[in-house]
Amino acid sequence: SAKVAHAHPACGNGVAWWLEMRTPARSAIFDEGAVDLGKTASVEPTALRVSPGDQIVLAIDARDRNHVCDLTQIEMKVTQLGDAEQIWDLAADLVNSIHDGNPHADSLGNAKVWSIAEGPSEKRPRQLLAAGPLTRAWSQWRSAAADPQRHEEATRHAERIQGLLMLAQNSAGDLGDAPLRKRLLTLGGPLLRGIDLERLVGKRQEASNFGMPAAAFGQTSDVPQARPEDLVTPLGEIVELQLPAMLLREMPFVVDAVVVGGELPVARVELLAETPAANTSWDGSGPLLVNATAENSMEKINAGFAEFRQCFPTFICFPQVIPTDEVVCLKTFHREDEPLKRLFLSAAEAKEIDRLWEEHRFISHFPTTENEYLPLFIGFVTQDQTQETLKFFEGFREPFGERAAEFEAEFANAAPPQLTQLYAFAARAYRRPLTERERAALDALYRTLRARPMPHDEAFRGVLARVFISPSFLMHVERTVAGKSPIEVDDWELASRLSYFLWSSQPDDELRGLAAAGRLHDSEVLAAQARRMLRDERVRALAIEFGTQWIHVRGFDQLDEKNEKLFPEFDASLRQAIYEESILFFQHLFQENRPPTDILAADYAFLNERLAQHYGVPQVQGDQWRRVDGVRAFGRGGILGLASVHAKQAGASRTSPVLRGNWVAETLLGEKLPLPPPNVPQLPEAENGNDGLTMRALVEKHVRAAECAVCHVRIDPLGFALERYDPIGRRREFDLGGLPLDTTAQLRDGTRFAGIEGLREYLLTTKRKTVLGVFCRRLLGYALARETTLSDTLLIDQMVEQLNSDEGRLGDAVRLIVLSPQFRSIRGADYEDAGFEELAQ
Repeated sequence: SAKVAHAHPACGNGVAWWLEMRTPARSAIFDEGAVDLGKTASVEPTALRVSPGDQIVLAIDARDRNHVCDLTQIEMKVTQLGDAEQIWDLAADLVNSIHDGNPHADSLGNAKVWSIAEGPSEKRPRQLLAAGPLTRAWSQWRSAAADPQRHEEATRHAERIQGLLMLAQNSAGDLGDAPLRKRLLTLGGPLLRGIDLERLVGKRQEASNFGMPAAAFGQTSDVPQARPEDLVTPLGEIVELQLPAMLLREMPFVVDAVVVGGELPVARVELLAETPAANTSWDGSGPLLVNATAENSMEKINAGFAEFRQCFPTFICFPQVIPTDEVVCLKTFHREDEPLKRLFLSAAEAKEIDRLWEEHRFISHFPTTENEYLPLFIGFVTQDQTQETLKFFEGFREPFGERAAEFEAEFANAAPPQLTQLYAFAARAYRRPLTERERAALDALYRTLRARPMPHDEAFRGVLARVFISPSFLMHVERTVAGKSPIEVDDWELASRLSYFLWSSQPDDELRGLAAAGRLHDSEVLAAQARRMLRDERVRALAIEFGTQWIHVRGFDQLDEKNEKLFPEFDASLRQAIYEESILFFQHLFQENRPPTDILAADYAFLNERLAQHYGVPQVQGDQWRRVDGVRAFGRGGILGLASVHAKQAGASRTSPVLRGNWVAETLLGEKLPLPPPNVPQLPEAENGNDGLTMRALVEKHVRAAECAVCHVRIDPLGFALERYDPIGRRREFDLGGLPLDTTAQLRDGTRFAGIEGLREYLLTTKRKTVLGVFCRRLLGYALARETTLSDTLLIDQMVEQLNSDEGRLGDAVRLIVLSPQFRSIRGADYEDAGFEELAQ
């Protein structure tokens, strides 16, 4: 089997090809064809009998014996059938060694198997064919038929010839028989010469499907001038005719057609070997028949073609967008979109494309460039011409010069407005109005660059670069004062604090407008802006930068540390889906102003089909994300049900009750645990092959060491409750060693619970205020971009009290933060306060 593809659609006229088999006795082409620009030809699998020393040749030739720059992609595969199947693949064998020598070895260890040759197309082989079975049988019959004593032998050969003639031709073993077959099956050949076809057809007229009834021929009421042998048919009809293929093989079938009558007497006639599909349309390749005697027929046809051609642009440009030779190609750019505008674009779209061309003209400076090219162009095209030609081209100098001068004046007049826009952009980049000193400094830089001299556009880019490296753009620069007393941030600073808190980005137009009006310090306005921004899709940034960082899964999609043999399904798409669920969950909490208990108790999750299959949640189809309720029945819901948490707090090949328990203790309960002592024995890296011990049993055995028990008794029970989740976050009943799992837990104070539901209930009841306090402290620290301190205790307590009430919502915590003195003021440079972590130490 093989494939031939024209690999360079932009150039050439296609390629020709043939597939050939060569043996010591013969050479035969068993498939050939031509490939149009950018098209592909595939050779269907062909069965051949190949002997040692035979060659199979895939030849590439110039189409029509001419070419420009055609490139060809070829593929070829030879498969040995039978018990010992082997495959020779051209691409697999040669792709890395095509330049190493010729001939090439194959990948099976055989030398001199592949050869790459070249030569003129005249060397295409002739059909030098050895005798096939039909030719041999014919020769044997002629020899036997000449001897009356060999009558029975001659009869056997004749029956053999009859059977071979009835077989489909062009089979692999019939290549040498083509000339004889054609000769024998021709009506004038030695076999069929003298047969009376009329008599034969007459005898079988009633039972035969060949030909057409006589009533279909002759004159009709619409065409009275038709002759008896004429077949008259309306336009648009298909006439089917069956002919005896064996008798008419290799003979031409000719139809003469004329068009008569009709308002516009034009038609196309096709002769096909099969009935065409009902919706077959004209491909434009065949001729059209026109009744030239009808009134204005040709004029109407030509007018229709002319109208149709108006739908397509005339190709007059150099193929490249920018000419490679400005001397020959004077016009740098040329518009060819008039048919596009006229036929397809609305008025607004046409106006937009005109605007884009104006921008392109302004940026490319091509009026000036073309005026600079003009003298060289005139000298080139008139060097061997008459004075009249020179005078003609000299007439271009004045209009080209005027157009260039107009453009240069326009370009110069545009500089001041562009600088004004640049200073406005700098104000947006700095997230506040420019001071007079800053504006003057940028303006001075521009003038210095222009005086070097430097073109306007380069000087403009230099000033823009200065804006981007300014500390006012790269950092949140706020005013500060000496001493310990705080001062209020101004409206612009407050807008940046709010925007980077909720969106991790600069303030939008509405925030900037309120800051410019001095209204953002109004508590009602500030609270309303916080509510608006929480409802916006851009709150996704808060979900990523705060939510996923708080639970330590930020960038989970890049976690590729799992054992690929044990967890081959943990690929990039699954990691992305697991991470996206975590983001969408926190985005939903803030955007929909959910109660704080949803952080742990939510009975919903955000799933697509891939993640639902990972979780075992049925009836979720498609790549789109959607909220799915009732997921606690499948061990999901809240941050405790996120696969990102379970997978992140696990090893490469096993779970880790220690990591998961430590995550619960530090992330949800805010406990600060010391680092493990040195030289602590390491747990096994796999869950199986541990003398029948589960990971829980191994951890409990490990904890018997006194130096380890101090911390492990605090964290391990919390991790045991989550042992039903494997290292990539799937629920399970047995560990990787096939051992049953025990998720019961007993804390130091005697509290007992089991599994994720028991841990969830413990955190929502016994530790509810603790969890809320940790959440509020983390959220406040993120909003203030600093560690929370002792002076923040009152605000944190207010947030916890509000969230702990029946009406508490996460938006209330955000509102308390943005209205707090901590958020709306900045401390003095000498202020000192102890942080919670420092107090804990």
